[in-house]
Amino acid sequence: MLASRLLSILMLLQTRGRMNATGLAAEFEVSVRTIHRDIDQLSAAGVPVYAERGRNGGFRLLDGYRTQLTGLTPTEAEALFLVGLSAPAAELGLAHPLSGARLKLTAALPAGLRSDAERVASRVHLDPVGWFRGSAPAPCLPALAQAVFAARIVKLRYRPANETETRRRELGPLGLVLKAGVWYLVAQSGKAVRTYRVSSMTDVDVSDTPFARPKDFDLASYWQKSSRDYERGTYRERAQVRLSPSGMARLELLGTYVMEEAARTATKPDRRGWVRCVLPIESGDYGVRELMRLGDEVEVTGPPPLRARMRALLASMSRRHGSAPG
Repeated sequence: MLASRLLSILMLLQTRGRMNATGLAAEFEVSVRTIHRDIDQLSAAGVPVYAERGRNGGFRLLDGYRTQLTGLTPTEAEALFLVGLSAPAAELGLAHPLSGARLKLTAALPAGLRSDAERVASRVHLDPVGWFRGSAPAPCLPALAQAVFAARIVKLRYRPANETETRRRELGPLGLVLKAGVWYLVAQSGKAVRTYRVSSMTDVDVSDTPFARPKDFDLASYWQKSSRDYERGTYRERAQVRLSPSGMARLELLGTYVMEEAARTATKPDRRGWVRCVLPIESGDYGVRELMRLGDEVEVTGPPPLRARMRALLASMSRRHGSAPG
């Protein structure tokens, strides 16, 4: 535990430049006195770490000092090689830098870890696109990545969903998200934070105007919350249904949110294994079309307008399929 903490302190000082004893103690959940002892042990081991006094003081390494990655455990080395997601990196215009970084990482690893790390990397592949779908074309992605990394205001034309005309936008880029093969830009528009589909963008221009990213903004937290809010906003109605065991298994076709709601509201199975539950659906015909994906393993019991719409659709299909093709 001590050796691991000493190495972690060394890496933090190497990457962050300077840290005070209070910050290091909070990072490792130990006392300030323990941190001072750790610093003394690093110095005794020949690491050129020294203290700067004053209001903005702290511990730092001698300028130019770097340590090799000899403290990595085998599993840590393997995990680092799994970070290199080649396809997304290529789309962002980072294929060559990623290749160079992996080469340097390989050279820095001890010989005993090198082969194991390369073996793991060669046996795990990430394919972020769903079955029977291709990646949405995103020719503007490299320019957007440049704007995100450099924190520059970006000017572009954007076509909102269900519209044919594009609109001009001036955005402060906060981050990029790859979701099921589709890239999204999370950006600040005025005082609001919004999500934009990259494949709907054209004429992207990265300006020289700096963008002051909010210090408290966390991309992962924002995406998790906005995704859930989007799902809740999309499923504005509820369907009361009966589902067979096969119907419950098929709910994965309708997504995780629907599956969770079905599990939460499901009654005890009857003698045939059917359960009653509530499924979130979109309003209008789209909700009926989604329920049709469950085939004859579902019965809509309410509300009455939805059941009537399902009955009318099934009657129309029955008439159409009751005679020879015309």
